[in-house]
Amino acid sequence: MNDDLHDKPVDEGQDEGQFVPNVDIPVPPHPINWNLLTAQDLEQELLELNRWVDWLRHTYGLPASVIPPYWHRHPELLWELSALHLHWLCAYDPDQNGSAPLGWHRDFADARQRLRDWVTASGTRLDRDRPTRQTTWPGEEPADHMDETPITNRDEDFVQFVLDQVHQRQDAEDTFYASIDDHTGER
Repeated sequence: MNDDLHDKPVDEGQDEGQFVPNVDIPVPPHPINWNLLTAQDLEQELLELNRWVDWLRHTYGLPASVIPPYWHRHPELLWELSALHLHWLCAYDPDQNGSAPLGWHRDFADARQRLRDWVTASGTRLDRDRPTRQTTWPGEEPADHMDETPITNRDEDFVQFVLDQVHQRQDAEDTFYASIDDHTGER
């Protein structure tokens, strides 16, 4: 497990309102399929996205109705914010044309409305959270009732979330590799 999960001070000479991408992230920017990341890549990408989302919400003064504290616990918000982050990275790439940032801001306006819709549907708020409700289709088992939980410390929850997700992904990787026959290379 990396020590990146622990609070890092702002780099010397870095304005607190300035977002500086993690140099360990591969360049050029690429779409992220959250379902296919290795445990290590999952950790790095979640940490980087969290840094950018924090920068975004502070820079644009976004309310919890657009980016709630527990956005990381809602896949619909994670995927939307990840796509917006990629778009931002590409729009502000030094090799991009001068109008790309304006296009990003236009798309950001659309994304803010989608984020509001996702937040409304998910039920996560500034001070409380519940898992996104799932519609049960005919023939499926009814979903368990999901209670709201209070949000008391967002940063602690994020760290625990990342640790849990990385552990689950690592277990899945270990199970997969353990199922491979050493002689044939097949499962």
